[in-house]
Amino acid sequence: MDDIRHNFGGIEARIKKAAQEAGRAAGDVTLVAVSKVQPQASIQAALDYGHRVFGENRVQEAQEHWQTLKPPYPDLKLHLIGGLQTNKARDAVALFDVIETVDRPKLADALAEAMAKQGRRLPCLMQVNTGEEPQKGGVNPQELEALYKHTQEKAGLLITGLMCIPPVGASPIFHFGLLATWAKRLGLSTLSMGMSEDFEEAIRMGATHVRVGSALFGKRAP
Repeated sequence: MDDIRHNFGGIEARIKKAAQEAGRAAGDVTLVAVSKVQPQASIQAALDYGHRVFGENRVQEAQEHWQTLKPPYPDLKLHLIGGLQTNKARDAVALFDVIETVDRPKLADALAEAMAKQGRRLPCLMQVNTGEEPQKGGVNPQELEALYKHTQEKAGLLITGLMCIPPVGASPIFHFGLLATWAKRLGLSTLSMGMSEDFEEAIRMGATHVRVGSALFGKRAP
């Protein structure tokens, strides 16, 4: 557990340095600690360290992690950073504080309906498939503006920004630049991009949120 606290301190220092090099304040960048498949003890170590922003990929796994851990920490923010099925929209709205993976009109509608029923209006990001990979979630770039229009005019979602996961083996800087350009075009201020291997490059390209897992917690459990 001491290793995890040490890792958090090291990543925070690297975020601060990267932000300063980009002429930004360290407070402009939010560290989303990716807690998926981590044991409860590791998550508790992060909470004891004082961290309060976490990301999870799956609704069911997040429920197992956070239904008991979340209530004692009213300032905790939980981000959904994995793909979401429409039939899980109700559970996602009940548990999460930010939905980062809106990628199709049907999901936008399901989230809007669930939020209306539960009296919650969560900030959402649209996930963009910047590499147009068929196996990966995210809206294709050609459909991004149409999806944004749907979220605003029909679903009424609170869209605050964009999220992406660059293709493995590709230059992440190119994809980060594309995402930043599209966000600016749509007037959106939040950019969730960058993970353990490339978050510093993402910060230099304007990331406001970086999603870091293995560099904080170590390799994921099998």
